[in-house]
Amino acid sequence: MRFLAGAHALLFPIDWPEPFGLVMIEAMAAGTPVIAFRRGSVPEVIEDGVTGFIVSTVDEAVRAVPKIERLNRQTLRSVFRERFSVMRMAADHVRTYEKLIARQAVRAAERYQTSDLVP
Repeated sequence: MRFLAGAHALLFPIDWPEPFGLVMIEAMAAGTPVIAFRRGSVPEVIEDGVTGFIVSTVDEAVRAVPKIERLNRQTLRSVFRERFSVMRMAADHVRTYEKLIARQAVRAAERYQTSDLVP
């Protein structure tokens, strides 16, 4: 983590529809800005101009490098904590499970009401 935290930026030149991009949030946790191609989950993970820069070409990536100095590394870490910390992700999962359980309970009650057991 120390190595990543000391980096000027993380270059993430993916050329396929990356489904999540764990390495991007690891960089954000370390306060390291990300320069990434606009593919897959990049637009969902990176906030352009805040946590890094989203680019479409190698030339755009090169032009983004000097802009890295404008980004606040503490803000990067804060965004990581707000969006991707273990506590945040666990809370989101619990909410999702609660919704699914509630939905199943409603379906079960509806089935029960329409069954032959109810006069």
